[in-house]
Amino acid sequence: MAPRFAARLVVTITPADVGRRVTTRRAVPGGFRDAVGVLETWSGGVLTIRKRDGSLVEIAEDTLVAAKVVPAAPPAR
Repeated sequence: MAPRFAARLVVTITPADVGRRVTTRRAVPGGFRDAVGVLETWSGGVLTIRKRDGSLVEIAEDTLVAAKVVPAAPPAR
């Protein structure tokens, strides 16, 4: 029998983490989508994340399956 691995998906961010760099995973039709960036806002059940390229991603709070604060991005080379 092949080994099986299970991941523990936990949301550990809160609105108090606005301004910090986060990684998120959310459920979408057909699977999951990830976003990493600075949590700009969390209001009315919607999170807004600014990615490294400057684009904004809006995520409905009820679609989050995992999220955590991560260290600052390394400097660009």
